[in-house]
Amino acid sequence: MRKIGVSEIEDIALGAALLGAGGGGDPYVGKLVAIGAVKECGPVTLLDPEEIPDDALVVPIAMMGAPTILAEKAIGGTEYQTLYDTVSAFYGKPIFAFMPIEAGGVNSMLPIAAAARLGLPLVDCDGMGRAFPELQMVTFTIGGGSATPMALVDEKGNSSIFRTITNKWTEELARAVTMACGGSVSVSLYAMEGKFMKEYGVKGIVTRSQTLGSAIRRVKEAVDCSPEEQFLRITEGVRLFKGKICDVLREVRGGFNFGKVLLEGIAGDKGRQAYVEFQNENLTAVADGRILATTPDLICLVDTETFQPVPTDALKYGKRVLVVGLPCFPLWRTPEGLALVGPRYFGIDTDYIPLEERCKGGADHV
Repeated sequence: MRKIGVSEIEDIALGAALLGAGGGGDPYVGKLVAIGAVKECGPVTLLDPEEIPDDALVVPIAMMGAPTILAEKAIGGTEYQTLYDTVSAFYGKPIFAFMPIEAGGVNSMLPIAAAARLGLPLVDCDGMGRAFPELQMVTFTIGGGSATPMALVDEKGNSSIFRTITNKWTEELARAVTMACGGSVSVSLYAMEGKFMKEYGVKGIVTRSQTLGSAIRRVKEAVDCSPEEQFLRITEGVRLFKGKICDVLREVRGGFNFGKVLLEGIAGDKGRQAYVEFQNENLTAVADGRILATTPDLICLVDTETFQPVPTDALKYGKRVLVVGLPCFPLWRTPEGLALVGPRYFGIDTDYIPLEERCKGGADHV
């Protein structure tokens, strides 16, 4: 048990933006929401998963929709109470704690804001260990957990609760309502007891985000190596490509940000070409016709000077970025995990090969 205040939020937002693999929303917007709530209502208590009683009701809070829209359509402030009241009434018992559903600039921050405003603790656990675009893409689905009853509310006060036959159906129906509400809504889903969370959750995600964020801020303080080498060391990442963005193709479709960023190699990659494709999150990285990494491993773009993560909605012509790969949570590499978030699910014509193996030369051509 420990407290999360403003300084912790700064580091969590930065580290979670990296783990968001390009998605999860603008960390600046999410950070403002969380800091505002903590300044107004006080710091949030962060609990280790093992501190949660087995029969306690734990509820993830998140934003659903295209992350770019949130910068223009802010959170109203009453959504958290509406979600709390809806879920508590459905289960007939109070919510014990909130938790994030994923790591990302916005969805790592909203549960902190909700916990501060409602005086509840936050659990150091999520359902991805990164960010993914669709709501059935969580470790809880692998464990047989249900996304519903799912509560949904927009900033105007419209709300609904879903009961669906599969988590994929939850995604389809909730996405349609999200679009009708202007492209982004606040949701609560995968309500679960503490025992199930401990078995299938990705533990320590808030702490990991904070540790990464703190280390990224101090990356240039290293004395025994270059800042780039220090960054790769602290993140346990693999250098994939360094380049200048020469074009960005993007569109908002069906509540998602789709796109492709084209890179011209610089420094040691001069003369080479690469691209990264994304659906909210980066899905695949390819250089000179060779696949470097695919989902569910994390593909992250960071600024070559500051090593700050660059989300997909901040990609712009001329920016110099380092493309880095990070290994995903082990459960995603199982057959059940790959069926949910592997490359073929997203229409990428290749089998999943772990990042470490691809970097040894076992990559496919496309």
